[in-house]
Amino acid sequence: MTIGIGADHAGFALKEVIRAALESQGHRVTDFGTHSSESADYPDIALPLAHAVATGRFERGILICGTGIGSALAANKVRGARAAVAHESYSARMSREHNDVNILCLGGRVVGPELALDVVRAWLAAEFTGEERHARRLEKIRRAEAQGLATPR
Repeated sequence: MTIGIGADHAGFALKEVIRAALESQGHRVTDFGTHSSESADYPDIALPLAHAVATGRFERGILICGTGIGSALAANKVRGARAAVAHESYSARMSREHNDVNILCLGGRVVGPELALDVVRAWLAAEFTGEERHARRLEKIRRAEAQGLATPR
């Protein structure tokens, strides 16, 4: 699988662990930075990664900041990006199966490496079910994005 990965300073250490694990599993991983624990602004990493995922350059993306929340907020500003924070495997799996999430966001200050790896494994293994109710809901979001709407009519 092709995966973009990125983090701000608060997620740097966890990004390195996840990146190495993904590469050892045979995934093609592109690192969007940051490349140190020096202060970095999460939108500078999340926005380009989200654009690359939304345009099909990568199948999936993983973003890590302090809580995962800031990265998710930024990524979700990109049309076609569907980012969700998950700090345990059930939410990670459901984000794929029900919401077709293409960007997983993690908190480097919230989860440790072993739990994060479990979450990533569950998320990568899950697929969108395509059930009508889930597809219908995602289509409503796509229409709102296409119309530039932040709220439904």
